[in-house]
Amino acid sequence: MESLGLDPTIFIVDDDDTVRNSLSLLLETAGFKKTASYGSSDAFLAEAAPQAGDCLLLDIHMPGMDGLELQEELARRGIGVPVIMITGHGDVPIAVRAMKAGAADFIEKPFSEDILLASIRRALALGAAAQRKDQMNGDIARRLATLTEREREVLEGMVAGHPNKLIAHHLGISPRTVEIHRARVMEKMQAQSLSALVRMALAVGIAPKVS
Repeated sequence: MESLGLDPTIFIVDDDDTVRNSLSLLLETAGFKKTASYGSSDAFLAEAAPQAGDCLLLDIHMPGMDGLELQEELARRGIGVPVIMITGHGDVPIAVRAMKAGAADFIEKPFSEDILLASIRRALALGAAAQRKDQMNGDIARRLATLTEREREVLEGMVAGHPNKLIAHHLGISPRTVEIHRARVMEKMQAQSLSALVRMALAVGIAPKVS
């Protein structure tokens, strides 16, 4: 199969040596050039350094810290690597808990190579999309921070769909002053249209104020 071209590292955490070795071989054959395997959650936490764009294959049942606990620990540390849980029969309720906690997917043993590889590719795509969204929201937040307090107030009025006269009335300024602030908001936020500005504001949690 063709690789994604992103050169991600696929981490494998499983206490079964045979499973780790077979998964590593499968992934390398499928075009994933970087794999790293660990026999326990503690070893992974001590030695691994997952980056954005990587993926983690994680067995649920392991001695010591199990897969779900490792996933929770990664979340506490702010490590957002996509997780695919490897489960056995009867583990679906635990796998559902893992997905509610942010896992990208789960696969049941025994699984086919195609199912595993498809799951990894979906997880990598989801991780890449989340990374792009985080970067975009960070850019928006930085632009938002350049607004003055008055420009922020005008922005909130714009997001609420208020006309200039109503914004002016609420803020105790003239409609002409609102026009000037609107133009500055559009320029600083690098918004090509009002709809683009509204999308930016909603993306970073600026909700319309009804008044």
